[in-house]
Amino acid sequence: MASNEWAHTTVMLKEAVAALDVQAEATYVDTTFGRGGHAKRILEALSPKGKLIVFDKDPQAIAAAKAMSDPRVEIRHQGFAALGQLPHSSVAGVLMDLGVSSPQIDNPERGFSFRQDGPLDMRMDTSQGQSVHDWLGVASTDQITQVIRDYGEERFASGIAKAIVAKREAGQLPASTLGLADLVATVVKKREPGQNPATRTFQAFRIFINRELEELEFALDASLQVLQPGGRLVVISFHSLEDRMVKQFIAKHAKDVYDRREPFATRKNLTLHALGRQKPSQEEVSANPRSRSAIMRVAQKLPLLEAV
Repeated sequence: MASNEWAHTTVMLKEAVAALDVQAEATYVDTTFGRGGHAKRILEALSPKGKLIVFDKDPQAIAAAKAMSDPRVEIRHQGFAALGQLPHSSVAGVLMDLGVSSPQIDNPERGFSFRQDGPLDMRMDTSQGQSVHDWLGVASTDQITQVIRDYGEERFASGIAKAIVAKREAGQLPASTLGLADLVATVVKKREPGQNPATRTFQAFRIFINRELEELEFALDASLQVLQPGGRLVVISFHSLEDRMVKQFIAKHAKDVYDRREPFATRKNLTLHALGRQKPSQEEVSANPRSRSAIMRVAQKLPLLEAV
């Protein structure tokens, strides 16, 4: 099956673009192009003088972006950690749609899903870096445990790591997604109703191998540099680790915090104004169950006069 045959339903499409408050002649950034759902909607709101910069690590996503052939689009085959390379105060809005796209999940050759058999890969950018299988071939029990515990919040992390290393030492390290999922299932005896025993482990390995949380941290910091005063930051996250980071980042830059025990202490300059959070409608969740865990948070960079 060709890669373009896997469809993707964009999560919170109308809500996210509305939150950007698109101005027709301004410049916007879509840090995770995917298959272009948000990007195309943004372009509909831009005039010929507007501009959209799109980032993505996935070669297939970059191919889809190039196929648009729109002169207003600047394409960057990079992760969104590279957002800081853009000029200071150069964009009116930054959209971050985190997580994995449906074509990545549904294509078994990408190795993201425990529902179909495929190579144990999970790299967003298949042109470089270690696959999950390569890493499991050299990682220690402690390293594997830490990744599963920290990025998957899996209480059986130690047992899973020991089982993986035992298989490796016996020359039977799983090379496929179903092989790993079956091994994890022998350790995880208790799980949330309806959840596959390998869910948290697969999440942990994907986040780790793609450095997703580190990239998010860099990108959030960079957004403050590249956004113009009054510009919008819109972030859609799909699990608690991401959402916690986004929530804390916005709070850090939106709250007037200073030491009240020091009456002459310098007050912190506020940078952001939090505009709230939103979840998908029940109608969207019913039509696209993969949207059920999404949380969108929106903030606006304060004008210079308010940030002093």
